Amino acid sequence: MEYVHYPVMAQEILHHLVVGKDSEAIMVDCTCGEGGHTHLFLSTYPKLTVIGLDRDSAIQQKAIERMKEFSGRFIPKNMWFNDFFDQGEEQVYDLILFDLGISSFHYEESQRGFSFRKDEALDMRLDEHAPISAYDVVNGYQQERLADVIFNFGEERYSRRIARAIVEKRKLAKIATSEELASIIYKAVPANYRYGHIHPATRTFQAIRIEVNRELDRIEPALRGAVKALKSGGRLAVISFHSLEDRQVKWLFKGMAEGDEPTIRLLTKKPLIPSDQEREENAASRSAKLRIIEKR
Repeated sequence: MEYVHYPVMAQEILHHLVVGKDSEAIMVDCTCGEGGHTHLFLSTYPKLTVIGLDRDSAIQQKAIERMKEFSGRFIPKNMWFNDFFDQGEEQVYDLILFDLGISSFHYEESQRGFSFRKDEALDMRLDEHAPISAYDVVNGYQQERLADVIFNFGEERYSRRIARAIVEKRKLAKIATSEELASIIYKAVPANYRYGHIHPATRTFQAIRIEVNRELDRIEPALRGAVKALKSGGRLAVISFHSLEDRQVKWLFKGMAEGDEPTIRLLTKKPLIPSDQEREENAASRSAKLRIIEKR
């Protein structure tokens, strides 16, 4: 089976998320995906057990296949990470990892319209059974609401122009594919904006994906639950890929680390970023920021 996702900042995470080699520790990989980080930890720690969470059953099947060599040390759970910690189980964990980025699998293999470079059905759901898809957002949201989504979740300065162009186009026919949507966005923005360092559809696609999957709504409750579920001395790492995610993580950790009764210790007062070599080898890692805390 082929794996397309490159585990970001793997060595930095291994360096900071440590347990004894003979420790029967438990780790939660909250965004397991194809299992790149999980495989690395299971290979490094022969007595470690990893609970791998992912809401996408298709990508989780790839992780299950990949982890067969580790027998019962990999426990897959098909669920969102915020739901996992919301269950209130009594078990506590030694290590917890969040990699908030979307896997390369979703762009390259899922055929759900995540990429503006492909001609696929507009879907963008990580949970294929979720009630709202990208098609529903693009074709159903009123113009003002659509513009707000694009501006708030994509930080797109031409959000109003893009939303207006989408609404005008869908009056003629439903917008059904990622290629159609990307073309509408491309034509809607000023000519000089079309040739910037990123494709003009990048931020809009990000915004719609975040809206569909409620990505930002899940971060804070999941992190609060994860810190609560950490053992004393346990460590938690979060990799984020854009400012909206990192901002939430930064201020939540700052609040937990300060005050009269701080619950965590910041191990990275400033986020770690990928090495020059990693950024050259894996373009997807360029915007990554890694923050690590330890439970007091």
